[in-house]
Amino acid sequence: MSQISLSRPASAVHRITGHRAFERCARGGFVMAGVVHLLIGYLAVRIAFGSGGGATDQSGAMAALAAEPGGVLVLSVGVAAFAFMALWRLAEAILGIGTRAAQKDGGSAVLHRAKAFAVALVYLSYGVTAFAFARGSGRSSSGESAGLSARLMQSSAGSAALVVAGLVIVAVGGYHVYKGVTQKFMKELRTDGALLRRLGTVGYLSKGFAIGGVGVLVIVAVAQADPGKAGGLDAALKTLGAQPFGMFLLIVAGLGIATYGLYDFACARYARM
Repeated sequence: MSQISLSRPASAVHRITGHRAFERCARGGFVMAGVVHLLIGYLAVRIAFGSGGGATDQSGAMAALAAEPGGVLVLSVGVAAFAFMALWRLAEAILGIGTRAAQKDGGSAVLHRAKAFAVALVYLSYGVTAFAFARGSGRSSSGESAGLSARLMQSSAGSAALVVAGLVIVAVGGYHVYKGVTQKFMKELRTDGALLRRLGTVGYLSKGFAIGGVGVLVIVAVAQADPGKAGGLDAALKTLGAQPFGMFLLIVAGLGIATYGLYDFACARYARM
């Protein structure tokens, strides 16, 4: 982390998050995220071949992990790893400390903090889900998303909010595609290798299209008054599988998401933090 002028409380947080042990624990968040993406990809491929019926999202991945011997222990470790990563990104968002934020000002710094805060929320969500499945109370996130959408659709304001949320999700997916096409993710790594470049490119493109599909389905759900379509990544992948050549498309999507998981593993070692 870059050293900048901070208030006394901020300096204390800076020292804690800058400690080597804290950084290593936070990097564990990349490893667990990689496991989740690999499992999502695996579940998608299984469904493509007609041998799976579970949810193809983070809840489905963690449910599958919890069902394996030692899975609850892995999830428990994952809760801590996700929490450390969330705290790391939250500190970066609030204090403006990080690999690049300290060197930026104006709009760029604001965008960097906003991105760090969004990433912190993602890892916090992972941690909450992992905790729920570790203690045996996990539920399908696709079902929860559809239920929330159904309640929001009961009013025009709620429907409008869903459309806005769908557009934001599409924009996030587009940003992932942009990073994959331009390979700007390489600036976030401490090394430059052909394999890493390929993993990141395929991973970001695949995840970007998947996220974009989630956003499109949210908008379609509002237009058709069908909350079942707003079931998150699970609904997006299963909708993809129902299309012509759906088996092929679902396999490609699953392998692409799994590739993003491999990129996460690489980030555990090479990401700038």
